[in-house]
Amino acid sequence: MSISPATRALDQAGVPYVLRHYEHHADGLPYGEEAVRETGLPAEIVVKSLVVAAGPALVFALVPVSARLNLKALARAVGQKKARLAEPTDAERATGYIMGGITPLGSRTPLDVVIDDSVRGRESVVVSAGRRGMNVELSPTDLAQLTGARFAPITG
Repeated sequence: MSISPATRALDQAGVPYVLRHYEHHADGLPYGEEAVRETGLPAEIVVKSLVVAAGPALVFALVPVSARLNLKALARAVGQKKARLAEPTDAERATGYIMGGITPLGSRTPLDVVIDDSVRGRESVVVSAGRRGMNVELSPTDLAQLTGARFAPITG
């Protein structure tokens, strides 16, 4: 059953996924860390969806909660010299999602997506389903195919 643009995109593509809910707390903990705490899932498979300004374009950078995005590596991966995290209002406007619910799945504007190499071989990853407190678990291969993503070493 589609309950967000993200789950609608998954349903329309016929991609298998597991919907996971948890209670969002406005306690200042970063959203990815909150998802790990509230679900008990390993931080290596829970993936942050970061919107990055790389050159003139916005790009999704998907990295495990257990890792830090390397902006220089991301810039190289998309053929740019520099990259910086996008302003939250720009990220929300481009994706149609609010902070803590941003995901490349069903994004208002299709953006390039780069997924960190560290999750490529995992059985599954967990990404936001478009709302705070709601995630989907799916294979990294399905996530890459559905979003047109490429894998690259973008953490460190």
